[in-house]
Amino acid sequence: MKKVLMVFLVAVIAIGFLIPVKHRIPVAGASASDWNPKSFWYSPWGRSGTHKGIDIFAREGTPVLAATSGMVVYTGFNDMGGNFVLVLGAKWRFYYYAHLQRIDTHVLRLLNMGDIIGTVGSTGNAQGKQPHLHFAIRNLLPLFWQYDSSKPQAWNKVFYIDPGLFLTSIN
Repeated sequence: MKKVLMVFLVAVIAIGFLIPVKHRIPVAGASASDWNPKSFWYSPWGRSGTHKGIDIFAREGTPVLAATSGMVVYTGFNDMGGNFVLVLGAKWRFYYYAHLQRIDTHVLRLLNMGDIIGTVGSTGNAQGKQPHLHFAIRNLLPLFWQYDSSKPQAWNKVFYIDPGLFLTSIN
């Protein structure tokens, strides 16, 4: 067990320093017209209060691809995100892929940008809604320059990055 933990810690440190920060749109065939750029940090937004990512709409079963290289640190199900995958990427950023119809990866898998991790669905609180991928990027370290006390959940926002900023700069 100690050996596994040590390998995990070394991988986490290496990922933060060594993986280049490159991104791709995480839904096969999608473009910037498949999400609303104003949906990030939109409030009010259901039980979560604020929408902490973007929803990329696509046909159910469309492959969901790793937006960046990294390591799968968690896969599972919860009532809001449904089937989801959490990937640790460069600069210790966590990439959250939610509402998946199917998960096609496993914990501790090293991913290259573009690897298939699942398929677009409508699980969790997206049940009965148009299929989409909820995609969020969360920083391990806070970005204090994002603090704006006039915004809902202002303190929480220092940990999130608008995925659309990365994805619209592609091409």
